[in-house]
Amino acid sequence: MMTEQTRHAPERLLRRKEVESLTGRSRSSIYDDMQAGTFPKPIKIGPRAVAWPESVIREWIAERMEGGAQ
Repeated sequence: MMTEQTRHAPERLLRRKEVESLTGRSRSSIYDDMQAGTFPKPIKIGPRAVAWPESVIREWIAERMEGGAQ
């Protein structure tokens, strides 16, 4: 039996449009940077669908705000 302490909300998954909105990046910039290894790659959630874990995108944003990467 799960208790309140062991229950965790599932990770929220963000689709591309929401990632674009949060990061201020265009679709092509996101995919160019993924290819260059400077933007997190999404996870496959269906045959033709991908999404990014929200925590990964927020971490990427925080790193840029701290001046850790360009």
